[in-house]
Amino acid sequence: MTSTPATTATAPTTDAVLVLSCPDQRGIVAAVSALLFDHGANIEESQQFDDVRTDQFFMRIRFSVSAGGPDVGRWRELFADVAARFDMQWQIRGVADPYRALIMVSRFGHCLNDLLFRWRSGALTMDIPAVVSNHRDLEPLVTSYGIPFHHVPVTADTKSQAEARLREIVAEHDVDLVVLARYMQVLSDDLSRDLSGRVINIHHSFLPSFKGAKPYHQAFARGVKLVGATAHYVTADLDEGPIIDQDVVRVDHRMAAEDLVRAGEEVESRVLARAVRWHCESRVLLNGDRTGGFSGRARRRAGARLLDRGRKVSGVAVRQVQVQPHVP
Repeated sequence: MTSTPATTATAPTTDAVLVLSCPDQRGIVAAVSALLFDHGANIEESQQFDDVRTDQFFMRIRFSVSAGGPDVGRWRELFADVAARFDMQWQIRGVADPYRALIMVSRFGHCLNDLLFRWRSGALTMDIPAVVSNHRDLEPLVTSYGIPFHHVPVTADTKSQAEARLREIVAEHDVDLVVLARYMQVLSDDLSRDLSGRVINIHHSFLPSFKGAKPYHQAFARGVKLVGATAHYVTADLDEGPIIDQDVVRVDHRMAAEDLVRAGEEVESRVLARAVRWHCESRVLLNGDRTGGFSGRARRRAGARLLDRGRKVSGVAVRQVQVQPHVP
């Protein structure tokens, strides 16, 4: 008679990501590593960067703790002393705790459709508690995914009321991130400041070129050979926020302005999806009017580079995925 070996269930673990930035000085890595070690954490991924231009230090660590170890809330308490010692901006977030992303859109649905498909397929690990639009055109698409749709019309006379309703929706749904997926309204300065670092916009040009309205038509008038898209954080200055990601597609003289629009739609969707994914993986670091961060493939490549605010073309800087710390 043979017996079957007993199987032992794997003990559940707490997986978390720590991101931080602070003035550069000796001892930061040692202090963080010692804290994690002393409380039983295993470091699974660690990346850091020292920006000599601003004398700022940036770090992202993914770590795990076996059952019985500190949970995410307790880690925040434990880390507070180290953070205060080094004057850090920091965040600790559980890997299993997805960002809650509110998507806003007007009438162009390609970016929204792409985000919803990626979310449904599991390519974007986030929750979408609602979609807001100033038109009803895309309501059937949104409701087909079982997501609440909020129609918030905007006119010059009702803009303040519309933004008040938007603030209510953000609060009601406990929103971490607002994604402007071709939302063709400019947020007020006050709202942009209040949601600083929490709003990602897709602009349909390769910023800093062709800001404002109808960028493809501006590009056509200049006879450009490349058109692109830029995902950036929203600030009070129109199309001036820190750039997260960019990409381009080649065009030529045979194409009309409408052809440029169609060519750019796929690029817009791709760039916005990458920016949202990187933000939701805590891979985007804000550094003044620039962003920087760490690639998810950094374990197969030495180091990481801070990304310049200006240009991040696919195959070069665009592969440097980003991380954003928050002030707790």
